Amino acid sequence: QVRLVESGGGLVQPGGSLRLSCAASGFTFRAYVMKWFRQVSGKERELVALVNQDNSETRYGDVVKGRFTISRDNSKNMVFLQMNSLAAEDTAVYYCNTRVYDPRTEWYDLWGQGTQLTVSS
Repeated sequence: QVRLVESGGGLVQPGGSLRLSCAASGFTFRAYVMKWFRQVSGKERELVALVNQDNSETRYGDVVKGRFTISRDNSKNMVFLQMNSLAAEDTAVYYCNTRVYDPRTEWYDLWGQGTQLTVSS
């Protein structure tokens, strides 16, 4: 089974930090770009961060640049999102994502179930 499972969300005070994790299984993890998205109810999903296959390149949405860090550990089939200097505006459901190629089914989007981050006093 191909699967992404996020964890690590919770309640954090403004200015605090938290690390999200995403565990991948069922595909050749190290061959694919990994992404984090987030979504507030009623709004479109927003790209937060991206990391390439070997951890040599990362990209971030403007609103999180300088505060969030994406990384991956290919030996563990995991991708992480370290979030610092959190603000209420970061409150959202965070999703792990990749575009997977399977020669039997071609390309498809793979999403995790999401993990909730709430930033509040």
